[in-house]
Amino acid sequence: MNREVTLPLIVDDRGTLQVAAAEVSRLLRTLGGRWLHLVEAGAEDLDEDTVAALTIELAKLADRIDVACIAHSSGSTP
Repeated sequence: MNREVTLPLIVDDRGTLQVAAAEVSRLLRTLGGRWLHLVEAGAEDLDEDTVAALTIELAKLADRIDVACIAHSSGSTP
């Protein structure tokens, strides 16, 4: 079953705007990947170690969002 679950990750002041967890985790991973690509391409204004550390942290956050989404859809808590 390919069912997308929307968790209230981003809401307006009334609590009505929601962004799908899959979109947020994909954005985080894409951002990290693009930073790494820039470093590999020789972008001199980016520190390789800093980009690597930030990319790892973004991936960890994306993983936590994915786990929370899975837990939510299965009815358990992460």
